[in-house]
Amino acid sequence: MPATLPLTGRRIALPESRELDLFADMLLKRGAEVLRCPLVSIHDAPDQQPVVDWLDRFNTEHWDDLIALTGEGIRRLLGAAERAGGSVREDFIARLAQVRKITRGPKPGAALRSIGLKADLVAVAPTTQGVIDTLQPEDLKGRRIAVQLYGTDPNPLLMEFLREAGAVAMPVWPYIYADDVEDRRVVALIDELASGTLDAIAFTSATQVRRLFQIGKRHVGEPGLVTILNGLTIAAVGPVVADELRDRGLRVDLMPEQSFFMKPLVREMVRRFGV
Repeated sequence: MPATLPLTGRRIALPESRELDLFADMLLKRGAEVLRCPLVSIHDAPDQQPVVDWLDRFNTEHWDDLIALTGEGIRRLLGAAERAGGSVREDFIARLAQVRKITRGPKPGAALRSIGLKADLVAVAPTTQGVIDTLQPEDLKGRRIAVQLYGTDPNPLLMEFLREAGAVAMPVWPYIYADDVEDRRVVALIDELASGTLDAIAFTSATQVRRLFQIGKRHVGEPGLVTILNGLTIAAVGPVVADELRDRGLRVDLMPEQSFFMKPLVREMVRRFGV
């Protein structure tokens, strides 16, 4: 590989899951060697009937708003609608176009743009509290709000806020995290991180951080994992991930200033390591 590429000679660990290949390709094209280890496996909700029932209600009843917390959730809902057959997917997209779409951060906005739509209201911060702070000044009494949640998290903070505000909320959980399927690969990643042969690790979700610490506690202990990670350059895609890292005693060396996506993160890595 030509020595002029900015990341030539750098070894970077990537715990990305759904978009791992895209992220890895961006780094490979800039000369980096990439160690891939998806930390979080995501699957459709094992019981699809509640998801299908939610889609039916969303498509046929009146709703004022949709709160989308994750891009993965929008994509999983679209997949469930397609599998339901008939015009369910087309009806779902048509209804999405009619309601006000409130997104927690950039990823659900990107998922909406993939079907020709866009967010109408973006949370002031990409967190549940950010969604609440964005909606706090509004009169939500009587508003019918569909809510896309994730994993098996009931998100009591958001749901209680909507209830107390007088809204009628309809939650759906379109996917789950399968955290226990890749333990051996995560252990191998930790051993590789400890070997001193890597330059950086790049995190794109707080779930990845939690997963790494879940396994790391058992394998090397939390203080040991903190020591290992702090020996690397640590990159975070945005403030939510950065906060998760700092809460665990880690410093964040690289983070995009405004646009919290993978491309800006790669640009930050090029600035740090560029040759």
